[in-house]
Amino acid sequence: MLVAVLTAGVAALALTACGSGSATPAASAGASTPSAMASSVAAAPVGEFGAGCAAVPTDPADAGSFQAMAKVPVATAASGNPLLSTLVTAVKKANLVDTLNSAPAITVFAPTNDAFAKIPKADLDKVLADNATLTKILTYHVVAGKLTPEQLAGTHKTLQGGEITVAGSGEAFTVNGSAKVVCGNVQTANATVYIIDSVLMPQ
Repeated sequence: MLVAVLTAGVAALALTACGSGSATPAASAGASTPSAMASSVAAAPVGEFGAGCAAVPTDPADAGSFQAMAKVPVATAASGNPLLSTLVTAVKKANLVDTLNSAPAITVFAPTNDAFAKIPKADLDKVLADNATLTKILTYHVVAGKLTPEQLAGTHKTLQGGEITVAGSGEAFTVNGSAKVVCGNVQTANATVYIIDSVLMPQ
């Protein structure tokens, strides 16, 4: 039942996002000139960015590499990334693996293991044991649509129902005023991932 409700929530958010600027604007009829083409290339989204990306495996054969993550859905991709093992444990406990993997297009703000380590162990253990609270926290990290770095700044409605606010530009972003993006624009088959250094807490 929970998976069905959350899946419906993802679909509803995706419909809300339609027409909100999440898609790349179509080129104009006169955009075939060399200067316009060069301009278009220059405006294309950058690849992965951030100091935290250095911790991601570089061997394409490694399940945690950017190349491997791009081929599989987001929960599966996270399971191969050494930075995200605590998040993966939480997602499995909340029974959200299928929900995240089947979502058509989402953005996930993924806390690192160090982010979870900032939470006192007793508090973290309590959250991990409370499925309802854990689900609220995890779905608060998910936004409809695959947001590019250019679309990241602003306020976004989450799957949990609350809102997060992203500030910054280029390769420097913070979420809700404190969590920093340490490795951004990571692509999976169905999501764009921004790895962050703190766990976001819904109001």
